[in-house]
Amino acid sequence: MGTWDIGHFDNDTAADFGGHLDDAPSDKREALLRDALTAVTGTGPAEYLDSDEGAVAVAAAALIAAQCPGGEPVTTAYGPDEPLPPLAPELRALAVSALDRVAGARSELPELWAEAGASELWAAGIARLREVLARAAG
Repeated sequence: MGTWDIGHFDNDTAADFGGHLDDAPSDKREALLRDALTAVTGTGPAEYLDSDEGAVAVAAAALIAAQCPGGEPVTTAYGPDEPLPPLAPELRALAVSALDRVAGARSELPELWAEAGASELWAAGIARLREVLARAAG
């Protein structure tokens, strides 16, 4: 994975996901976000989670969190250019579960960030997303 910074879209995989969202019809974008999250939550805890799946799930969670109270807008040039429609509230809890899986054991992303010496900074960004989503999910 080509990564240039710590942001949720600052890697090739997440940036490509932003482009796929822009290419999709507006009424299909929510399904793409849901698919990205369920690709991660559908893996078993003993299964090793690839960094590409994790990066897309984090990007999807960031877009969902942006629509929550206290969420930060996704303003990076690497995210989608087209605005997302209002998203279903049940995606918030799914995004929390996906972030837990991505940040947990048997996941490549935490390992890669640890190797880069930035695991605390990355984990803090994930924790902020998770907090916004969990609060909004009730």
